Amino acid sequence: MTYNSNPNDERQKTLAWHETLELHELVVYQSIGLIKLKDAIGKVQDRELKQLYQQTIRDLEANLNELLLFYKMTPRGEVDERRLDPAFYSGDLLAFAKTAVRNYAIAITETATPQLRNVFSKHLQKAIQCHANVYNYMLKNGYYPSYDLEKLLRNDVTLANKALSM
Repeated sequence: MTYNSNPNDERQKTLAWHETLELHELVVYQSIGLIKLKDAIGKVQDRELKQLYQQTIRDLEANLNELLLFYKMTPRGEVDERRLDPAFYSGDLLAFAKTAVRNYAIAITETATPQLRNVFSKHLQKAIQCHANVYNYMLKNGYYPSYDLEKLLRNDVTLANKALSM
């Protein structure tokens, strides 16, 4: 597939599966972050920090609006209306666990002290187990339909629209 920055161009009508999944990961991650930032901004008292929050919110909104344009190039149906709270919180926990796995894996490659490497390795195994537990919970409850790409993408659109409408 050749790169084309215009999602409306008729030459390219469908995203590849691997890029669709990357799109999914970015939309969900940024939607959850946007919801958290919008919930927290009212508590921020420092003017400069509040401006950083506002800019980050604007940037994430722009990112999501741009990324959502590519969803018409993926195999999906109508937006699924459903309750988001458990899905949101479990998705946030899954993202946390995934980030912990990545962070510990990177930290292990930077560690020279064997005792610290052993501790990091033990923590990595716990983070992997946490990710598996949260993923299985989400799969069981229909919050992460990882084997149904169409539903997965519909859920992304719902979450992104919720974040944008806040």
